Amino acid sequence: MACELVVFDVDGTLVDSAEIIVRCMRKAFSTTGLKEPSEEAIRGIIGLSLPEAVGRILTEDMSQHLGEIVAEYKRIFLFDRQRDPAPLFPGARECLSRLSAAGYLLGVATGKSRKGLDATFAQLGLASCFVAVGCADDGPGKPHPFMLEKVIAEAGADPASTVMVGDTAFDIEMARAAGVRAAGVAWGNHAPEVLTNAGADVVATSFAEFEGWVRSALPIAGDVTIMPTI
Repeated sequence: MACELVVFDVDGTLVDSAEIIVRCMRKAFSTTGLKEPSEEAIRGIIGLSLPEAVGRILTEDMSQHLGEIVAEYKRIFLFDRQRDPAPLFPGARECLSRLSAAGYLLGVATGKSRKGLDATFAQLGLASCFVAVGCADDGPGKPHPFMLEKVIAEAGADPASTVMVGDTAFDIEMARAAGVRAAGVAWGNHAPEVLTNAGADVVATSFAEFEGWVRSALPIAGDVTIMPTI
């Protein structure tokens, strides 16, 4: 019997990390002697694996600096993360707790590296929340479906009983490629209309709204937990 599985993106969906990512990416470019990309450009690539993300914002004449920028970003981000870790979005922890208590399995599909994800989980106390995790080190990154398919298989679920939730078109496109429902969140890095155009079934404006949609779209027999007011 398939289990109901909710798979979360991390940056921009659960964790309010855009500010630190933008700051560190700009530092990585400037310390390499290159012009800093705009905040809009950086926000547009959050969610991709780091080499692909950097590659998308490099101009053609900068392409030879890809490896250098990736290494510099990792160094800067490690320091900044230890000094000032990014927080969870308000309501994220409570949503995870309620979904788990209701019987949903929880997973993660993220463009973060395994090392970065483990550090984030340790800082925020999230490691025990998830039964399966897919990250940039596992294989092809978003929007390729590999990562999500891996999480579904490890959780013992199937596409028909899975929801992917994320803040970028990459998350939605990955979900569609894997044949699962796709939920966008309006508080992340891509605008709601971008998520809708990518094929999101819903774009929630709060965790409570998202949770209510999940319970309706992917109900669990006997789930009578009282929902908070949206």
